[in-house]
Amino acid sequence: MTNAAQAANAWRILFLLFLANLFNFFDRTIPAIIIEPIRLEWQLSDFQLGIIGTAFTLVYALAGLPLARLADTGSRARLMGWGLAAWSGLTAVNGMVGSFWSFLLVRMGVGIGEASYAPAANSLIGDLFPAERRARAMGLFMLGLPLGLLLAFFSIGAMVQAFGSWRAPFFIAAVPGLLLALLVFRIREPARGAADHLPALQGPLDRPLRRVLSVPTFAWLVLAGLTFNFASYACNSFMVPMLQRYFALPLHDAAVATGVIVGLSGLVGLTLGGWVADKLHQRLANGRLLFAVASLLVATLATAWALHAGRIELGVFVAVFGIGWLFSYTFYTCVYTAIQDVVPPPLRARAMALYFAGLYLLGGGLGPVMVGALSDHFAIKAMQAAGEGAMSEVFKAQGLHDAMYLIPAALLLTLLFLLAASRCFSRDAQRMREGLGAPVAVPGGRVARA
Repeated sequence: MTNAAQAANAWRILFLLFLANLFNFFDRTIPAIIIEPIRLEWQLSDFQLGIIGTAFTLVYALAGLPLARLADTGSRARLMGWGLAAWSGLTAVNGMVGSFWSFLLVRMGVGIGEASYAPAANSLIGDLFPAERRARAMGLFMLGLPLGLLLAFFSIGAMVQAFGSWRAPFFIAAVPGLLLALLVFRIREPARGAADHLPALQGPLDRPLRRVLSVPTFAWLVLAGLTFNFASYACNSFMVPMLQRYFALPLHDAAVATGVIVGLSGLVGLTLGGWVADKLHQRLANGRLLFAVASLLVATLATAWALHAGRIELGVFVAVFGIGWLFSYTFYTCVYTAIQDVVPPPLRARAMALYFAGLYLLGGGLGPVMVGALSDHFAIKAMQAAGEGAMSEVFKAQGLHDAMYLIPAALLLTLLFLLAASRCFSRDAQRMREGLGAPVAVPGGRVARA
């Protein structure tokens, strides 16, 4: 690849995509931070709290498939712009509702709006940057995740305190998203496949979803994404209430500590991780995925130890769990770019939507509700073991803490699926390029046409 394959406006568009991604994760994180005030106001169980996250992710996954088809065949800029406007507006509506069920329905609407964004943005990045720069580009784009989380966890608690209501953050969050949508509409898109030197296809590819699912690497990465998203959404949904109950922190302090764990760690994990992943990709075809395997091993061990240590010093818990989460962020730079490498450009948006469907239907969708249900179960067990006949916050704290062991368990499964994907990646990447007639390197430094 040469630098000429990179679009002239690539970095400007990437910065705009990054900003939209930041507010994407900021908006979707608000319920996880104000979850305890909602629980107390509407007298909810942890299982019901888990349903809020699960309903959002299920709708997000299902809506992503038809919206991704639009991204592969129409204007990605218009699709992202309308989606951004929709989810920002509905975020404001979330602050007006008066019951659990109306809150749940509006969150499902937010999920539809946000479903339009990730497949289209990932497809666009694949056409803006050549393969050897995609991990860094994807790392910068995905910085919107930890920065969005960091901004949310550091500011939402302060907003609640300043306005005396958990509803205020929803109104404030809607404003920048609506303004940013106006800029997204103005994005000038490159041709599909431009960064890969691939020839333009005449007409649509036959049986697109079957073609995508027939790629072994992609199938393994879907399973890895499922278990990783399970861990990620379980952590993001319940870390704040777990710190409030188990470590007796006030809302703002618990939110800031969570921001350090899942936000600050991502700044290092994505920037440095993307750079290391690209360097390894230049040495080994499957270097990115092997790097992800090693990183997930660290993440599994660190998060498991932090939970197993019990009521240790809060700073130690945040540091150890945060180190684990830092290494887990390499998943995004390594896996998302691997999908770009094994899927043809005209199918990338649909591949990402199919990938996200697996992530959110069976990963993000199950993570919060399973942790919530297990938390209720362990709380009852703790109450019975103590010989008490009434539930208390002490038992709820123990129950939620023990349920969080699902996080390192899911990270371990992610590691195993990534290892399987690394074993077939080189073959699948070569087949993708040969199948589209792209230049293929052959021994001796010559270039041949497939």
